[in-house]
Amino acid sequence: MVAQPDRSTFKTVHFSETTITELMIPSYSNFGGKIHGGILLSLMDKVAYVCAAKHAGNYCVTASIDTVDFLQPVEVGELVSFMASVNYVGNTSLVVGIRVISENIKTNIIKHTNTSYFTMVAKDDNNKPVAIPGLILENKQHVRRFIEAKRRKEIKQNYRKEIDEITVPVNFEQCEKLLTGERCTIAQ
Repeated sequence: MVAQPDRSTFKTVHFSETTITELMIPSYSNFGGKIHGGILLSLMDKVAYVCAAKHAGNYCVTASIDTVDFLQPVEVGELVSFMASVNYVGNTSLVVGIRVISENIKTNIIKHTNTSYFTMVAKDDNNKPVAIPGLILENKQHVRRFIEAKRRKEIKQNYRKEIDEITVPVNFEQCEKLLTGERCTIAQ
């Protein structure tokens, strides 16, 4: 018989869902008039923190970010909403999924600009990782997101292992062969 976890400390996905909406102002833009990716990333980190801290009931720090793809440009004057929810929980860490949309208030055009996943770690007052509540999955979408996050975690672990195994040949001629067809040249 499998022991059941103590669900008295579990929290629903809905409990910590967070949306932050911000007007994109000229000081956020680059020379091309588009919003800097770093501004968007900073706001994504902020909403990830709020969502994670609400669920954990503790201070949280960003441990990693899984892909940040800028799908559509964000313009000055648009309203950008950062919608975050806890997708997965471990013992001391959790994955916050973030969907970013921008809205042109004149044309009412809404664009999906980013989706990203932030892994956050809960910390206690001594800056040590602390256990977090479990997660109550309230619908099929929550179940799907949890399973997808679990799968991304497994892929990430395998990727790290493969990266650690990368080796460069010690033989210079082998290195030259590996560079064939690449857009580089070796200085003579």
